[in-house]
Amino acid sequence: MTVTLPIKNGGDYRIAPSKIVALGLNYVDHIKESQSVDVSNFTNEVPTEPVLFPKTPNVLIGPGEPIVLPAMLDDYGFKNCRTDYEAELAIIIKDRIKNCPADEALQHILGFTCFNDISQRNLQKGDKGGWYRGKSLDTFGPIGPVIVPPEQIGDPQNLDIQCRHNGTTVQQSNTSHMIFSIPDIIAFISRNFTLEAGDIIITGTPSGVGPIADGDRVEVEIENIGTLDNPVTKEKIG
Repeated sequence: MTVTLPIKNGGDYRIAPSKIVALGLNYVDHIKESQSVDVSNFTNEVPTEPVLFPKTPNVLIGPGEPIVLPAMLDDYGFKNCRTDYEAELAIIIKDRIKNCPADEALQHILGFTCFNDISQRNLQKGDKGGWYRGKSLDTFGPIGPVIVPPEQIGDPQNLDIQCRHNGTTVQQSNTSHMIFSIPDIIAFISRNFTLEAGDIIITGTPSGVGPIADGDRVEVEIENIGTLDNPVTKEKIG
């Protein structure tokens, strides 16, 4: 799937990434809530290097589009079926990079935007293949509402970030609390994988994650970017 977003004070940009690379466990306060999140490989230990996992491009939806809870989840009969919101700062890469030094990383950023890393916890916990499926179901990656270039964002390592669930603030933090900084994240990822123009990096979520349900509304707001607002619906078959 692709999403077209406006670039602040510019034209439109069609987001069609070859890959979406996500960080887990990049805020200490989120690590501390590992017991309530209750998924495999999620512990209270602070990582010594970035924890990476993929989200596939089919997750992408734009502002106002519905997050769809798959009907197939009913087939499992989960006692407590839980799908969570996760507010995150997203980075869109400008050009191809490999083995990028941290002190050059910001030169390769097209812009920043909001992202909601929707996560199906039962699949995350139970799948022997790990987090892949629980993170990559259709519509599980709302993005937007605008792409802000580096020269207009201010200090990307000092942005207030929050999430509102049905109007109530449930996550509130600042990107200064990341364990791994944005330049270090890009440098680390580019040592492992070649990053292409349009690829997305999502930088982790602070504490306060929680479940969504049919009829809910989730807003991710980041300072100097704006608010990403999406309704939640349950898939209807037939």
